[in-house]
Amino acid sequence: MSASFLSQVERGKSSPSIDSLARISRALDVPIYYFLVESPNPVVRHNERQILSMPNSSLRYELLCPDLRKSMEAWLARLGPGEVSSAAPLSHATEELVFVLRGELEMCVGPHTYRLGPHDSLYYHGLVPHRFSSVGEEELVFLSAVTPPILGQLGADTRR
Repeated sequence: MSASFLSQVERGKSSPSIDSLARISRALDVPIYYFLVESPNPVVRHNERQILSMPNSSLRYELLCPDLRKSMEAWLARLGPGEVSSAAPLSHATEELVFVLRGELEMCVGPHTYRLGPHDSLYYHGLVPHRFSSVGEEELVFLSAVTPPILGQLGADTRR
């Protein structure tokens, strides 16, 4: 393929055939669908985050990734002083990480209890029953990364 043809494709002046697209994908070592699937805007502005609230929970989540159709979800979570994530420990087929930004988190994972403060993190398998609570005097704020995405599938209410 000529450099001028590739330049026209990059500028949207020309469309490649499937054969040309397959050759380009091999040259760039990406799957052909990379060029065929539209991606959402990768930037999530703080005032445009989807808000998620779980039934029977005081937790408030703000989605940090564009959507829940990828292999991971990331959330900014908030829990008021003395509040708990759920009445009983939950489990789901995930791997999870929490990173405390502000406040104090008490995390029960199976038979173990961990207390985390600002800048502490905890990685755990979601199949192990777990529950967390805000044990400090101030609002607990933490980041949560989960793979595969689960919160959007738990009957949660989402809004902008």
